[in-house]
Amino acid sequence: MSGPDAGTEKEILGRITQMISEERHLRDSLAQHTIDQTAEHSRLARLETELDQCWDLLRQRRALAAAGQDASTAQVRPASQVERYLS
Repeated sequence: MSGPDAGTEKEILGRITQMISEERHLRDSLAQHTIDQTAEHSRLARLETELDQCWDLLRQRRALAAAGQDASTAQVRPASQVERYLS
């Protein structure tokens, strides 16, 4: 899977920050016409999926910790599962 690996909360938040920065860079590149719209949309779609997986993993870890369980048992869920969640 190309998505995020399970890690510590700090690592997950760091990956989220990296992906948000990459998203901004892609949008800037599109505005400056250094990449085409197809390339931008393709990469943005992958980033959105990975971000969904990271946020889900973070929520899982926090819920497990709040319940007094081991947060490290949280697992990255498949994109097909996290993409169906409603905000």
